[in-house]
Amino acid sequence: MTDPTTQAGATAPAPRTGGQRTGGVSERNIGLLGDRKKARLDELARATADNGGVSLFRDALGRLRRNPVAIVGAIIVGLFILVAVFAPLIAPHDPAQEFDALTKNLTVENIPGATDGHPLGSDPLGRDFLSRLIYGSRQTLFVGVLATLIGLSLGVLLGAIAGAFGGWVDVVLMRLTDVMLALPSLLLAITLVAMASKSSQWTVIFAVAIVSVPIFARLLRGSMLAQRESDHVLAARALGVKERNIVLRHMLPNSLTAVIVQATLTFAVAILDAAALSFLGLGDPDINRAEWGLMLGVDGVHYFEARPELAYYPALAIIVVALGFTLLGEAMRDAIDPKNRR
Repeated sequence: MTDPTTQAGATAPAPRTGGQRTGGVSERNIGLLGDRKKARLDELARATADNGGVSLFRDALGRLRRNPVAIVGAIIVGLFILVAVFAPLIAPHDPAQEFDALTKNLTVENIPGATDGHPLGSDPLGRDFLSRLIYGSRQTLFVGVLATLIGLSLGVLLGAIAGAFGGWVDVVLMRLTDVMLALPSLLLAITLVAMASKSSQWTVIFAVAIVSVPIFARLLRGSMLAQRESDHVLAARALGVKERNIVLRHMLPNSLTAVIVQATLTFAVAILDAAALSFLGLGDPDINRAEWGLMLGVDGVHYFEARPELAYYPALAIIVVALGFTLLGEAMRDAIDPKNRR
């Protein structure tokens, strides 16, 4: 007669053998599943790297390409730069040359209009008006670029010092910028030019540049203060990185994006302020130098009744160029705004 205990013991090893077989199959299945997941993750990583989805610059550039406002602004700015750079090739005549055909019947009340070889007619001194208008773009670009670069450099310097050191240094510099911002920009520029012993092209450039300094300084200072408590800056301090290196390599580069976009908008303001100073007679006194503000003030206003086109064309050129830089700057600011990223 068979013992039930013995029968149970005899049949006990079978489940263990089956369990080992099942465990081996499960381990192989888990391994295959892990390989599939790893392959999928690698595929997603390669797709992300190829598309460049993590790049802020490429994302902003894609937004600008799809933005009609940015396209219109870029076209206006591009045409303006091309005309200014290639003015000697585009202009039909020397802007300072007086032509006998234009001065023959020239009077205060009779300024010749469009004639053969002179599509826009003459200015009050018998010079080709179209050539002066084209060369005026070079002067406008020169003044706008230099004034913006000088203002940007000084503003970045003050903003970086205030944002890096903080404390009483920040208080003193920001109160100074507050005083400058309390005055209207054009009134401040007029005051600075009037303080010079003699007005010139360079006094206009420096006056317009100084006006833009507090804008850049406050913008950069605010961005750097936000960077002071960011994770990468705190991690750099925890690792013992020197404060100078933290400011120059971490805080400052990550704070310049908004300042560069603001420079595009400030360029439009610089063009308007420089033209306003020349219009008021505080700009370059050289009447042979073609400049839109000077053409608008000296020629356009004084001879408006005789020939209003002398005021219309320079004013239209100033408005269109300033509008182009404004549209491009606004589109750039919207493109880099993190709120608009998805």
